[in-house]
Amino acid sequence: MTSTTSTLIQQLQQGDKKALARCITIVENELEGYHEILTSLKFKKNVPVIGITGPPGAGKSTLINAVIKKITQQGKSVGIIAIDPTSPFNYGSLLGDRLRMAEHFNNENVFIRSIATRGSLGGLSAAIIEIVDVMRASTFDYIIVETVGVGQSEVEIVGLADTTILVLVPEAGDDVQSIKSGVMEIADVYVVNKSDRDGANTFMKNIVQLVHSKPLSNWNIPVIKAVATKGVGVDELLDAINKHQEVGMNTKRPYLLTEKAYRIIQNFKMKSVSKQDLKLQIEKEYVKADFNLYRFVEEKFIRK
Repeated sequence: MTSTTSTLIQQLQQGDKKALARCITIVENELEGYHEILTSLKFKKNVPVIGITGPPGAGKSTLINAVIKKITQQGKSVGIIAIDPTSPFNYGSLLGDRLRMAEHFNNENVFIRSIATRGSLGGLSAAIIEIVDVMRASTFDYIIVETVGVGQSEVEIVGLADTTILVLVPEAGDDVQSIKSGVMEIADVYVVNKSDRDGANTFMKNIVQLVHSKPLSNWNIPVIKAVATKGVGVDELLDAINKHQEVGMNTKRPYLLTEKAYRIIQNFKMKSVSKQDLKLQIEKEYVKADFNLYRFVEEKFIRK
């Protein structure tokens, strides 16, 4: 390990935000020293990783904004990772830093980083596990991950977060079936945001019935009524998160670590496959009359 990398890791663990930003950049882009950073990480405590997911327009960023405000008022620190869609032109984050969280940018207890999905099929970035662990090695009290909001593929957040929060809105009226079943299965906490709108009470009742129909466990899934723009429901949400850390964190830990290990191995195995090179090869081959995608994959990658 170089002295520069060693110094960077030491600064990261002391809570230096510039060192944290640099470590994330190195790890996300697999620059020189990224392996040394990852294998040297030391976690001082069980920092809760909170995944916040839900359909577009549910008000996830607004809710996070309110949660950040409440956390920092308590004198605690929070790191936020906002997973954004990838720009098709430069593979960077399409939305960039979240303007709705702009009031927190100069708060020393808040760190916000936007990460691009870069072609990942789900709502998460391919390097998200490593980035979250880099943040866990710093000095935060909470880490929040906001996903893109792409639907059922967001179930992969459950393999990352200690507590998964599903944010919904009453626009669907009483039709809970309109929400993807895979997404509905992942929540540790439900939040019905914009609950001052018409149909909110009926929607809440149906969500509560759905939750009660699930198999019993050591955690009773709460359904929280919120209006994020007014700060309504934020105290209840933070209370639910803290309670879930006490009850649900230990029971989920082996599953979470298994999912993380599986994805790390999967990403490592795929390192030799360039999507751009793959596209060029397919462009060359698919014009042939006898082109078969399965035979192409087998000949180029499996038998290789």
